Amino acid sequence: MAKTESTGSTWRYRWAHRQNERRQRAHREAERAWRRRDDELRRLRAAAADFGRTATAGVGLPLELAPGERVHWALPAVQLVELRHTTVLPAPDLNVDPDRPALHHRRPDGVKVTDAGIAVVTDRRLVLLGGTRRRDWAYGKMTGLAHDPAAPVTLIQVLDRRRASGLLLPADTAAEFRFTLTLAFAEAIEQRGAVLAQLDELIAEHDQTRPFRPSIATPAQARITAAVPGGRRTVAVAAAVALLVPAVLFESDPPVRPGSDVASAATVAPTPTPTPVLTARPVLRDTQKATPKATPEARRRTASPTAKRDGLCGAPANPFGYDYCGGSRIRRPDVRVCDVFDCGQDFWAGKGYLVQCRDGALSLTGGRSDVCATHDGLRRTVWS
Repeated sequence: MAKTESTGSTWRYRWAHRQNERRQRAHREAERAWRRRDDELRRLRAAAADFGRTATAGVGLPLELAPGERVHWALPAVQLVELRHTTVLPAPDLNVDPDRPALHHRRPDGVKVTDAGIAVVTDRRLVLLGGTRRRDWAYGKMTGLAHDPAAPVTLIQVLDRRRASGLLLPADTAAEFRFTLTLAFAEAIEQRGAVLAQLDELIAEHDQTRPFRPSIATPAQARITAAVPGGRRTVAVAAAVALLVPAVLFESDPPVRPGSDVASAATVAPTPTPTPVLTARPVLRDTQKATPKATPEARRRTASPTAKRDGLCGAPANPFGYDYCGGSRIRRPDVRVCDVFDCGQDFWAGKGYLVQCRDGALSLTGGRSDVCATHDGLRRTVWS
């Protein structure tokens, strides 16, 4: 037997069932994405902690190593590139960025390929065993290092060369090469602990963004508009039509039957009166003063709230442009916000701005002393 309320309808239960299925599906997708990044960060942390303990990549390479030198990484099919002009590269740093976008195998402008061979990363230098010559970049002589953000190209400057040169790698191996080179350089200058501390910080920050289990939608939370096909949009269109039709009928002329007194009176043409012609020229100076230009602040206020953004900082994809990154506080959220976000049961009773509570529910109590009082406290602000 279907569950019904006192009126005998079941639409509230159907609405709650659809909402709970949508929330669970969105939570599973967010959990999978969060888990993938967590696994990658912890893999990098483990690789950094064990770096150099099993350096066996140099077996069989045609490279003469210095006494005590160890090989950490080797890869064939790497191209040697050189800059066509002189430039100054930024100083080498120990930044680890596992969130770089996907790279495409292409050669940037101003870079020429001069050789190809095997790239070797040791604990003292980076070496390219080319077909015609060998190129070495010693860590102790590095003055500049730059990774191209869009192409798998790494450029290096050293003290004994005037122009920068580097490597063009296969796109699917560039991230592993850059991480290995960073660890080898950090080990050479005795700063591997700084890389480990950075990875620990990234893991701790990522732990704070784990998706909350969604709250359960109940039939009591369903609005009456959910019972109408099309929801609030259908209700809004119907209300607009109900207001527009009487206005159109009021402004239109009533039908006139031929032969009636009204018809006879309607055939009498009124005597045209001459319209006076104004010869005065408009004062352009006053008109220009009456239409001031919109300021940048006014343009920002009138910008569409549904504008797309590059990142949402963990917020679910939504047509309103709401995110957790920053912007303007939201005191009057879109009426469809609870169809995308998880709203608390007392959501629309709030009198502040839009925030997310610690249990994952949205609340309109931002800026008040009782913010998220029934939802384990405040977590962060939702921005527009």
